[in-house]
Amino acid sequence: MTESNIITAKVLAPLTSVVFYVLLALNDGPAHGYAVMRAVAGTATGEPPMGPSTVYGTLQRLCRRGLVSVSRVRGSQRKRYALTPVGHRALWSESARLVRLADLVRARNLVPDQ
Repeated sequence: MTESNIITAKVLAPLTSVVFYVLLALNDGPAHGYAVMRAVAGTATGEPPMGPSTVYGTLQRLCRRGLVSVSRVRGSQRKRYALTPVGHRALWSESARLVRLADLVRARNLVPDQ
């Protein structure tokens, strides 16, 4: 395995729920941190609340890992975050993994069909 394949495999490893929700929020397009936080709050129902330090800390880690890019909004202190191609791939990979798990749970009749 090459070094880049190892890094990609590490990035695409199962994601934490916070990382998944942040990437999912950015899948709709670039957004500033507050918009990401609101989108996460809107989709993460049933999860423990994710406050500003959790969301912004996750955005910083995702930027360092290359899943998210950040740019300054012209004439403002705001930062705009966007998914990178690696971030899209990680979100797709995790989504596919979750679908496989959900199918397995349904096949074992662990939850009723909807």
